[in-house]
Amino acid sequence: MTKKFFGTDGIRGLTNKHPMTAEIAMKVGQAAGRHFQRGDHRHRVVIGKDTRLSGYMMENALVAGFTSVGMDVVQVGPMPTPAVALLTRSMRADLGVMISASHNPFFDNGIKLFGPDGFKLSDEDELKIESYLEEPTILAEAKDIGRAKRFEDARGRYIHAIKMSLPDHIRLDGLKVVCDCANGAAYQVAPSAFWELGAEVIALGVQPNGLNINDKCGSTDVAALQETVIASGAHVGIALDGDADRLIVVDEKGQVVDGDQLMALIGSTWSRNGLLRGDGIVATVMSNLGLERFLASQHLDLVRAKVGDRYVLEEMKKGGFNVGGEQSGHMILLDHATTGDGTIAALQVMGELVTSGKPASELLHLFDTVPQLLMNVRYSSGSPLDDEKVKAVIAEAERELVGSGRLVIRKSGTEPLIRVMAEGDNSDQVTSVVERICAVVEDVAI
Repeated sequence: MTKKFFGTDGIRGLTNKHPMTAEIAMKVGQAAGRHFQRGDHRHRVVIGKDTRLSGYMMENALVAGFTSVGMDVVQVGPMPTPAVALLTRSMRADLGVMISASHNPFFDNGIKLFGPDGFKLSDEDELKIESYLEEPTILAEAKDIGRAKRFEDARGRYIHAIKMSLPDHIRLDGLKVVCDCANGAAYQVAPSAFWELGAEVIALGVQPNGLNINDKCGSTDVAALQETVIASGAHVGIALDGDADRLIVVDEKGQVVDGDQLMALIGSTWSRNGLLRGDGIVATVMSNLGLERFLASQHLDLVRAKVGDRYVLEEMKKGGFNVGGEQSGHMILLDHATTGDGTIAALQVMGELVTSGKPASELLHLFDTVPQLLMNVRYSSGSPLDDEKVKAVIAEAERELVGSGRLVIRKSGTEPLIRVMAEGDNSDQVTSVVERICAVVEDVAI
């Protein structure tokens, strides 16, 4: 059955346009509340958000929805997505909700749901919630309406939890870190955690105004971070996205380090220290062939999943892995978190910088990437990938790359984009293939 509301990472869209309206948010609260009212205890939901202006509207709508069906609500305010997952589990809540559109601009928003175990919902759960959206709402009796309260200690609990991801003997004294929080959900917790562990912190993107989240800052635009790292003589730069579930790093020379290099470091380090489970890591079809070759040289496997951290997590659970992630910077470290956590991943990197004594430019560049090119084509409606012209040019490109590279083409699960990626040992061939496919997709896109 095809889902109408949920994409690869919850429900997302342009604020005040279907499905990202206050009306739908209230109905999602009612439907999700109905689905997770199991057992005879008092039911509870934890709600967090990032710093978007529309977060106030969506939060109030969700609170109305959940309380109207008899669920109590704990509001934790601006907090990273992984913090909501952690608090949902530690507070024994029935459900967790994060209001965020992640790395998207302020005018988008989204709703991410977590089960009582702190993990994102299964397809079955999402389909069941959608089915309730189509049915009349069953409202609570007046005496059973839920209560809502704000939880003031959320930041402290999360900071303590992420600090515990580093062994007690590791301190960050002497490490100068530039931390760009994207004017998003981690603007208070990430700099505080690094400082408490001893680092000298230069904070960027920590003045949210509701409109500047991910705006020329954070993991999607690291220019200011690169400039500040070099100008300040920092050892490393940390870039989080709007809800802080992904991480991009900049070394002391201003070079960008993506998720593939970070997975190479964490995977090989954990393997060397006897911490890695599954004899490898899980990445996606978008991860560079260079990562696969590096891991093979370390006698480690690379299991590829579909794009989306939920699919990475599924493969991790299936194969018993504890390290997984995406080239875009999602890092899932199951020993410490149930979902991607950019701050925890950053601490792993900084801990290894201190332990190894190596500069970031050496520590974080473990393999040479195979030439890879990703281009996006925006469309307004329809299904460009179903067009016969597009199918023909894709088939031609696949034949051309046999034995020398690979091609990945997919529809984004969060934006109206067709993503075209090719990689291979011949960079000119890779560029030619991607540009030809994009030209045809643009021609047929409606």
